[in-house]
Amino acid sequence: MAFGRIIFLNGTSSSGKSSIARELLDILDDDVFFHLAVDGFNAMRSKRELGAEELDAALRRTRMGFHRSIAAMAEAGNDIVVDHVLSEPWRLLGCLTVLRPEDVLFVGVRCPLNELARRELARGDRPSGLAAHQYDLVHGHGDYDLECDTSSASPHECAQRIKEFLPHRPSPTAFTRLRRRYLTDGQEPLAV
Repeated sequence: MAFGRIIFLNGTSSSGKSSIARELLDILDDDVFFHLAVDGFNAMRSKRELGAEELDAALRRTRMGFHRSIAAMAEAGNDIVVDHVLSEPWRLLGCLTVLRPEDVLFVGVRCPLNELARRELARGDRPSGLAAHQYDLVHGHGDYDLECDTSSASPHECAQRIKEFLPHRPSPTAFTRLRRRYLTDGQEPLAV
């Protein structure tokens, strides 16, 4: 059985990842794609109040499970559009460890800080300053196969660009290059 392709969208909160993912599901017509979003996994959690330490532990487990869910869906032959925020180094390392790097098209979703702040305020469902906090962290690894700027291109335009690029993924992929940089012997993460 062939492994599924993974279009991995990484960017700050409010950068436009979910909007691009929805557009991709509408225009990708060469197979069936599934949108897996970290926010969707967070929304599945019970709603009881958690202390800060307990919440941090729950969120870490959620994200670790999310990474493994992406891998399991792809290993079963499903094509995936991933919507994630790699704002902590261990998140990237976790993905590099469990995902087949040759199957991943790694897309950086960028947007200027002032526009992120405007979107955050307009949404009203995100803590003020969240995108600014994540801004330098999510792209800190510095390597993508493709990048989109949602302040100068619509979600549809970004999705169209990704669709056109997908058959021409580079070799080695960004995930392959990042695995070489961050993982020892391609096996265990240096630090998770």
